[in-house]
Amino acid sequence: MAWIEKLSEDQDESGTLARVYSASKSRAGEVAQILQVMSPRPDLLEKFIDLYVQLMQHSSGLSRAEREWVAVLTSQHNDCHY
Repeated sequence: MAWIEKLSEDQDESGTLARVYSASKSRAGEVAQILQVMSPRPDLLEKFIDLYVQLMQHSSGLSRAEREWVAVLTSQHNDCHY
């Protein structure tokens, strides 16, 4: 469980959390913890998602599978379940 206090959608006047959480629920059926712990800074949350998409879905020196593997190994090393 995260020790960071998370904001709910109704605590964010910008509407960013509502958009991000809705998209996450549509895609995965739930809102990932990593997104929830970033909720105190909704202004950075969408930028984080954009960066993640750029890193994971656009061409680079690694294949998509290799990039996913790096993410898995990093999470495992950090004792993180996602």
